[in-house]
Amino acid sequence: MSASRLRTATKNATDTIAYGTKVLGGVTLNPDKETHLDLPLFGSVKDAAKELKPDVSAVFIRGALAADAIIDAIEAEIPLIVSVAEHVPAHDMLRVHEVLRTQSKSRLVGPNGPGIIAPEQCRVGIMPYLQYKCGRIGIVSRSGTLSYEAVGATTELGLGQSLVIGVGGDLTPGTNFTDALKVFFEHEETEGIIMIGEIGGEAELEAADLIAEYRRNTSNPKPIVGMIAGQSAPKGKIMGHAGAVLRSVVDVPASVKMRALEEAGVAVVGHAGALGQEIAELLSGKPLPQVMTKVKPKVDINEAIQSGRRAFD
Repeated sequence: MSASRLRTATKNATDTIAYGTKVLGGVTLNPDKETHLDLPLFGSVKDAAKELKPDVSAVFIRGALAADAIIDAIEAEIPLIVSVAEHVPAHDMLRVHEVLRTQSKSRLVGPNGPGIIAPEQCRVGIMPYLQYKCGRIGIVSRSGTLSYEAVGATTELGLGQSLVIGVGGDLTPGTNFTDALKVFFEHEETEGIIMIGEIGGEAELEAADLIAEYRRNTSNPKPIVGMIAGQSAPKGKIMGHAGAVLRSVVDVPASVKMRALEEAGVAVVGHAGALGQEIAELLSGKPLPQVMTKVKPKVDINEAIQSGRRAFD
């Protein structure tokens, strides 16, 4: 179900229907007709949800208005909400998270990401879907473009993808790395995992904690390949995403995130071109990296600050 006045939603809905996803209808304020693309139109998410009972709401509304549309979908108790909007104000996302915390029936993926796709089954988002192939690798990424690199590589190697989740590049996403990794750990169709992080925030450190715990408590853990973008990022420059920025010396640089993942037993590569080959080798019998610590990997904050200062010198 798409919510928008814009032609972007129409184009995306057309592509999504062609891909085989069952689109039930759309929402736009003050609709001047009853149907669009031979599907019913509604004036509110509440009315659409009551009539159609959708599993997913795809929100195609510009950033300044996206929060209200997301909250409408939460209040309508739609299970999965996907927002691709860029430039959603930080205070708006805090308001969204306050609403999310009051309930347990809806999950948000995004904003500022490509969405989510189960290749050759269902697509909700803006990803260039023709290169996706149903397969064995779960991919979670803050960067849409880098996720496409991983998809292309795993498709070319014949591995395919089980599920690809774009968590988005903002600092307060609806779904984070730990949420996605928990899905992949339990997902039977996922045999290996690719995780693509970047500078800004501490999500990758939280993921490292979770991965280390998973590796210690699982007799046959799934191989995980990781990458951190922004290794040469200059101070204060936003690298494509609002959340991908080293704002001060207390922000955790890429090198610290990479080390935390390595200590958790992740095979960390230096660039996107190595992601596919590394996961293929691990699935073919290459020994998995060892968890280097007996407790959850922790990065000393003073050491992180000093690393940040050195990066800015």
